[in-house]
Amino acid sequence: MPTDFFGRVMVVFNRYGMSMLQGAGVSFKIALVGTLAGCIIGFAVGIVQTIPVGRGDNLAKKGVLWLVKLVLNAYVEFFRGTPMMAQAMFIYYGLLPLMGINLSMWQSAYIILSINTGAYMAETVRGGILSIDPGQTEGAKSIGMTHVQTMLYVILPQALRNIMPQIGNNLIINIKDSCVLSVIGVAELLYKTKAAAGALYMNFEAYTITMIMYFIMTFTCSRLLRLWENHMDGADNFDLATTDTLAHTSGMTRYPDDKKKEEGR
Repeated sequence: MPTDFFGRVMVVFNRYGMSMLQGAGVSFKIALVGTLAGCIIGFAVGIVQTIPVGRGDNLAKKGVLWLVKLVLNAYVEFFRGTPMMAQAMFIYYGLLPLMGINLSMWQSAYIILSINTGAYMAETVRGGILSIDPGQTEGAKSIGMTHVQTMLYVILPQALRNIMPQIGNNLIINIKDSCVLSVIGVAELLYKTKAAAGALYMNFEAYTITMIMYFIMTFTCSRLLRLWENHMDGADNFDLATTDTLAHTSGMTRYPDDKKKEEGR
């Protein structure tokens, strides 16, 4: 057995590196699926929470919206206000058997991470929608757009760019926090690390490898998401491109040249 630190790290990696890499793959897969599903849930909840209620709306619409928003607010506050480890044990060992629902460990892991992420994304989406200038909504409605059309074509594209950093943060957080799902038996990276450290009695070396693996995954995702943000920003300079001369605000003809041509005739 090597006496130097790096030599001992290589011993751990040679014996359990493949197992730990498989655990890292599990962590990334669960985090990616949970983040994508959580974004869908968050967008749905956030959009519903920002549906306006006007004075002219009937009482039935107001009552239904009030009830729906109350339920969604309770969902958001509960899953944001409790630890995901407790949520995992509560849902997997308590709620699902009580309701007679038979789900596998993997299905439960995806559901737990998705609804947890959805609660955080709901507030992010709500804030992103409210951050858009009200004049955007007024302008869309002035040309006859409905609320759904305004959200789909005007508000959400702008809100999406504003909340992109938070979506990236949620993915990175989920890569790290997927380790709590080991309480329901998910063999992710930290679960594999505990097995390697316990077998070789090399906690420091094993967890050093684990931290490097987590850092590689999170750093790579953050760089890729940053590139996506820059792509969404578009070019620094925007030129008006059109084939319709009437739509071109600066005109398509050069009047001095036209005058010279006429004089030459």
